[in-house]
Amino acid sequence: MSQLPQVWKLLQNYVRGTRSTDRPTTKYAGNHPFSPLGKHAQKLNRNVTFSQVNLQKEILCQRLRTSLETWTIEDSDGEFQTSDRQLHEEIYDLLGDSALTIEIVETVMELLILEKQLRPVPLFVRLEDFYQRWCRGQFIDAPPNENLPQRKLIEILAQNQAIGIRQVDIYAGLNVLILLLELHRHSQEQEELRQQINFYPSSVPDTDSFFTSQLLRIINYSDAIEIGNFSNIVGEFLRGGNFRGAYFGNANLTGVNFSGANLSGAYLGDANLTGANFQNANLTGANLGDANLSSANFTDANLSGADLSSANLTGATLTRAELSRADLSRADLRETELSRANLSNAILFGANLSDAILNHVDLSRADLCRADLSGADLSHATLNGTNLSDTILFSTNLSHASLIAADLSYGKLNGAKLNNAKLNGAMFLGADLSGVDLTGVVLNDADLSGGILSEADLTDADLTDAVLLGTDFSFANLNNANLSGSNLSGAILNGADLTSANLSDAILDDTDLSEANLEEMTWGEQQQWEGVRGLDTAVNIPEALREQLGME
Repeated sequence: MSQLPQVWKLLQNYVRGTRSTDRPTTKYAGNHPFSPLGKHAQKLNRNVTFSQVNLQKEILCQRLRTSLETWTIEDSDGEFQTSDRQLHEEIYDLLGDSALTIEIVETVMELLILEKQLRPVPLFVRLEDFYQRWCRGQFIDAPPNENLPQRKLIEILAQNQAIGIRQVDIYAGLNVLILLLELHRHSQEQEELRQQINFYPSSVPDTDSFFTSQLLRIINYSDAIEIGNFSNIVGEFLRGGNFRGAYFGNANLTGVNFSGANLSGAYLGDANLTGANFQNANLTGANLGDANLSSANFTDANLSGADLSSANLTGATLTRAELSRADLSRADLRETELSRANLSNAILFGANLSDAILNHVDLSRADLCRADLSGADLSHATLNGTNLSDTILFSTNLSHASLIAADLSYGKLNGAKLNNAKLNGAMFLGADLSGVDLTGVVLNDADLSGGILSEADLTDADLTDAVLLGTDFSFANLNNANLSGSNLSGAILNGADLTSANLSDAILDDTDLSEANLEEMTWGEQQQWEGVRGLDTAVNIPEALREQLGME
């Protein structure tokens, strides 16, 4: 253990080589060092424990740290001491045989930021220049005497390592991409660097809003070696990146980390994004149609106006996501977590939301026509003015939901829970609510004409001024329900329990009350009973009503 300091000193000298300790202090436009941020400000433990397992990693960390410093040093004339050609050679030598890891990059960046040795702007300019050249294939397409990937390959093969020239080129390019992404991410956290360092991996979108496909070509090039190669190497570093207007059609981006990234206006149609992390990402106006987003995380993401039509979102998390005006028509959202998301004015025509969690969600004025919401939890949800016509709502939990002026015409609501829901002015034309729990619901001014509510529980329900033309209430529980002012013309209430119900001023033209329980029912003094059918078989008719109607 006593020899460790000497070993570390020898290693430093070996890595640094003949590097001068006297660094020029020439000025550079925009030469702002990073300020310590959060954990960066904490004193780092410099004690290094060497072993056969981590020795290579420690050497790479030290070499990378040294290179990132020396690549921005200038001479007395303001020129970089490391020429462009030398820089390119050193990049392939340092980064051409393996992929950088989160641990290595964070360690190096923390040390450089803490010691204020990093000159981010000139470093960004030089690395971005290399990246653009690499994207154009300048290095791998160079003649043999100038081919840097080939030169590095020969060196690696001499060490009996199995690798190909494309792998060398891919490692070098993707590692520089990683460094640029990290420089961008750190710069966006500091006001003085935010405008100077703004990296677009897929190039800057032009004014005509055409998609940029540079990054897609890199993904496909990387995956030519092995499917998922790009995601495995770069995926975790995409966080906070700027991908506005980028084209990712059919890309394989399984499990990548786009958290906090800007993907506004990006095209991700048909892409494989299984398990991807989009937490806090900006996806406004993005196209994710037909994409595989199963198990993806969109918590707090902004997807307003996005196209998610026919996308696979099974098992995805969209808690508190902003989805207003998003197109989710025919999307697969089975078992998706959408609690407290904003889906106002969203299009969900024909979407599958079975067993989805939608409690406290805002679906105001959304289009859910012909959607499948069977088994979904919509408790406390807001669906005011929502189109739920011809929607499957079997066993759906709508308790305490607000469905004011919603359209549920021809909806299938068997087994649904609507207790304490607000249904003022809602439309239920031809809807099937048989056996549904509607206790305490507010249905005043609602239109349930032609609806089926047989055996439904409407205890304490408010149906004042409701339109109930031809509605089937047979054997329903209307105990203490308020039906005053409602239009029950042609309604069927045979066998219904109207105990303590209020029918004051209700229109009862051709209403069927056969075998109904009218115990302690309330009616108006001017109530018209002439067209009522089945009173002769009704039970527990109040004595006062018997006398009024001249019944024995």
